[in-house]
Amino acid sequence: MKEEVIVVIDAHAHIIVREITRQVEPEKTWRPRVYWEDGYQVVKLGGRQFKTEREFVDIDLILEAQLAVGVSRVLLSPISSLMRYDAEPDEGLRICRIQNRALANLARDYPDQVNALGTVPLQDPDLAVQELIAIMDEQLLHGVIIGTSVRGVYLGDDRFRNFWAMVEKTGALVFVHPTTRGFDDEVFKQLFMWNTVGNPLETTIAAAHLIMAGVMEDHPNLKILLAHGGGAILAIRGRLRHAHSFQIQAQSRLKEPLEVSLKRFYFDTLTFDSGLLKDLVAYVGAEHVLLGSDYPFDMGVQQPAETLKALGLSSADNAKILGGNAAGLLGL
Repeated sequence: MKEEVIVVIDAHAHIIVREITRQVEPEKTWRPRVYWEDGYQVVKLGGRQFKTEREFVDIDLILEAQLAVGVSRVLLSPISSLMRYDAEPDEGLRICRIQNRALANLARDYPDQVNALGTVPLQDPDLAVQELIAIMDEQLLHGVIIGTSVRGVYLGDDRFRNFWAMVEKTGALVFVHPTTRGFDDEVFKQLFMWNTVGNPLETTIAAAHLIMAGVMEDHPNLKILLAHGGGAILAIRGRLRHAHSFQIQAQSRLKEPLEVSLKRFYFDTLTFDSGLLKDLVAYVGAEHVLLGSDYPFDMGVQQPAETLKALGLSSADNAKILGGNAAGLLGL
């Protein structure tokens, strides 16, 4: 009997496309400077600097690194710092389009290994809708990555309603990812707290806002993937449910049971805790969990497929999480 081949898809992997780097226009300081130094790839962007031991720009090296850990296909997306919600809308659109064109070219040139999500200038929801339509019409990108908030406004706000309606209409996949700059409190500047606590907290707030504002209820066919296992949204589901049972504000928009909206989300596997991941799969179902590594960041997982081994899931559920669910969402 022929052994079934499981396609392993990394649904949370980032790239800085060469077309957006300082190498293209050295005088443009908003562009990231990316270079190798002492065994690390250094990225300087917006007054900040971070390092990674893995390749960020060269697609062939990225695919080689992914294949080495058993990943045969990647869903690439820009890094959150290059969403550029701080820019004026027209400039933000221009920056988005540089990345979207480059990502579409990669998807076209590597059809068996690369799928990609673009980005939109969500600081102007009307422009974002226009760019989303263009992205989906071209049929080379499968949707967009967006931040958990835009200039401090979270995703359930009414200003984004037309955007969500168009996301549902086009069938786009939306990857909700922390902005990494969500909180100004002094504590987040200490002890790496901006990442370990701040990032999942951003995702938690965004998910809760989308639920309680009724967005997930009003648009039941949305395909939204939450980064980092959804943050702490499962941990606070009881608190949200309790408030929704009696509190007037909590009841003002959401009418259906909270769990119905919550279970419409998709979640990546980046929890760093096998017990937590197992609970996630048990609660939302294996059909709503996608493999993710957060490549190439040091707060990612080097071998994402290995994270499933400790869970003791059925071979069918493993196959869904390793790649089957992503393949379905991407229409592969």
